[in-house]
Amino acid sequence: MTTTTPSRRRRRAPTRIERVAGKAAALQKPRVILAGLLLLALTSVMLLDGYLRAEVGGDQRVRTGASSNNVPDKVLDGGPILTFRGGRATTVSVPDKTIALTFDDGPNPTWTPQVLAILKKYDIPATFFVVGSMVSRYPSIVADMVDAGNEVGIHTFTHVDLSYQSDARVNREMQQTQLALAGAAGITTTLFRAPYSSETDAIDNYSWPVYKKLGEDGYTSVFVDTDSDDWKRPGVSKIVKWATPDDGEGASVLFHDAGGERSQTIKALPKYIEKMRAKGYTFTTISGAVQKQEAEAGGQAGGQAQGGPNGQLGGAGAGAGTSNLQAAHRTATGATLYEGKALIGAVAVAEWTVPVLSVGLLVVGVAVMGRFGMMLILARRHYRQRNRRRFSWGPPVWQPVSVIVPAYNEKECIANTLESLARSTHPIEIIVVDDGSTDGTSEIARTAARELGMTNVRVIRQENAGKPAALNNGVRSASHDIVVMMDGDTVFEPDAVRQLVQPFADPAVGAVAGNAKVGNRNTVIGAWQHIEYVMGFNLDRRMYDLLRCMPTIPGAIGAFRREAVLEVGGMSEDTLAEDTDITIAMHRAGRRVVYQEHARAWTEAPGSLKQLWSQRYRWSYGTMQALWKHRKSLTDKGPSGRFGRVGMPLVVIFQIVTPVFAPLIDVFTVYSMIFVDFGAALLAWLAVLAVQLLCAAYAFRLDREKYRYLLMMPLQQLAYRQMMYLVLIHSCITAMTGGRLRWQKLKRTGEVGTPAGAGR
Repeated sequence: MTTTTPSRRRRRAPTRIERVAGKAAALQKPRVILAGLLLLALTSVMLLDGYLRAEVGGDQRVRTGASSNNVPDKVLDGGPILTFRGGRATTVSVPDKTIALTFDDGPNPTWTPQVLAILKKYDIPATFFVVGSMVSRYPSIVADMVDAGNEVGIHTFTHVDLSYQSDARVNREMQQTQLALAGAAGITTTLFRAPYSSETDAIDNYSWPVYKKLGEDGYTSVFVDTDSDDWKRPGVSKIVKWATPDDGEGASVLFHDAGGERSQTIKALPKYIEKMRAKGYTFTTISGAVQKQEAEAGGQAGGQAQGGPNGQLGGAGAGAGTSNLQAAHRTATGATLYEGKALIGAVAVAEWTVPVLSVGLLVVGVAVMGRFGMMLILARRHYRQRNRRRFSWGPPVWQPVSVIVPAYNEKECIANTLESLARSTHPIEIIVVDDGSTDGTSEIARTAARELGMTNVRVIRQENAGKPAALNNGVRSASHDIVVMMDGDTVFEPDAVRQLVQPFADPAVGAVAGNAKVGNRNTVIGAWQHIEYVMGFNLDRRMYDLLRCMPTIPGAIGAFRREAVLEVGGMSEDTLAEDTDITIAMHRAGRRVVYQEHARAWTEAPGSLKQLWSQRYRWSYGTMQALWKHRKSLTDKGPSGRFGRVGMPLVVIFQIVTPVFAPLIDVFTVYSMIFVDFGAALLAWLAVLAVQLLCAAYAFRLDREKYRYLLMMPLQQLAYRQMMYLVLIHSCITAMTGGRLRWQKLKRTGEVGTPAGAGR
């Protein structure tokens, strides 16, 4: 055993790159927060879209048969327009020979414009009781409605039966709809019709308190005298018949311009208008009917008939002293107007974002399923090809190789690493490069080598310069033509080196990737990483091997021709993923990179979420750096171009694009369960999980792993994937801001002792 120790030198001043790294480290927390906020924003947009798409059904009460003994008889027997003048309930009837034509559940982009066109043709107004969620989705229709001289009233925001809701929910339904109207048409309104309401004699002890409360707030509640029941689609003739009041009587008549298929309503409406005009009827709005009734009665249609709702949103109280109820609309001003426009804007974003994301996720889903299929097919082919009895790389490789072990503060693991190498069945020299450790790593390595009787170990100390520099130092110091690189926390199986170097019998092979295993897999985090290593890494490597575009040789176990490493300039310090960088460089130099599944090494995976985040952030960001560095391979010819046009797109799609969309798949699943079809959404999610389990099970079979760890896979999909998304967004933001980090050291425990003790 020999030792090389450099002379003592003064600690150098930080370089410009290191100063940039310090600044980048200071930006890590804001980047993490921004990544979380982005996921939260997308989730909020989808939930808003789902909230707005609440279905509007037929006009029927959630519960019926309640008592009405608390409702005044004069209300039950009164007209369809209910106000609370001076705090007392007052009803108003529609004058004789007058029709107050009303429409519920709109606006709808298909049916409402057709209704408006018919009203314009016959030059008559109507009152539309609109659903706030629909207003926010189709604001231009409401603007056209108001501009044409029609009246609008509130039909709640989500078409919920307010009779069984809390006061807070009632207020929210009203205020949200007022905001939607303010943003859509610049108005608020004092008219209200409850969903699932009919005539006043249907008011019961559950709904009466709601009408009283809203009346105290200044709202006028509107019921019906005659219901067309067009939502039942009984046929045009029946719709016209049911909407016709008794001879000469005035009526508040109910139709629908949304909430379902309304073609019969569109056909019936002109016939109805012509029929009623032939009978001598005139058409007006609800406010117009009240004004006409009071005028005929000789009363004063003062402001107390219908003032703005008390405490209503800003602008609703304007004009409270007007002399007629035609002024049910109030001009929205101040905060109400701006909040309303903000609501309309947010809904527009949701209306645009969700469909785009849906298409994007569909494309990603197809790509992911295609990848799974390709992985299964190519992995099986790779396994059968490399494990058939007659397969050979060429003459057995028995010449000694150099094993390079870069180490920085690896006191917990370095002895186990050397002990595993002492059992190697292949002749090796071991070069431990201590990268400025402060915990006595080099002394522990020397002591372990002496105790194990290893004379083939050299310990080289250098000032802390990072892992790439340590590896390059080891390559320069290597005595043999083949160098094996491993991490200081990794243990090799006895046959690992022999298996790893056999592909070098083929002169075209420049580098070999080994099979890295998670040793500390008996925790939740460890099990998740174990699944990822077996399925996400090793199954991928089989596929990339056959496609001749493997992107990464794992730092835990990889072998290179020494001349090939020197030819491409050694391990680069340009990126955080020196293993990906050197692998791509090998491809571009025309060297073949292969995967040797039988060369197994056991590594200690991060044991906490914080350490896992740190590692995956470095991997993710480093991969982006490496891909950008080698972007010219896209236009190269030969092996370099093959990687650029095959390997690079695969890496971008499945290691960057797909992980970004992956959490949204879960969000869409929840969205579909809540707002679309719970059973279908759950079945689809389970089907995708089943495909992933199938691929994972096959990968476990190829690696001869125990299947029990797959029980953790559903939880991995729910939790682990979200974290990987945040890591990736973090990396993207770092890339855009130009940050850079040096070699990051993870805290090790040394629990991965020897291959025999790694445990499967």
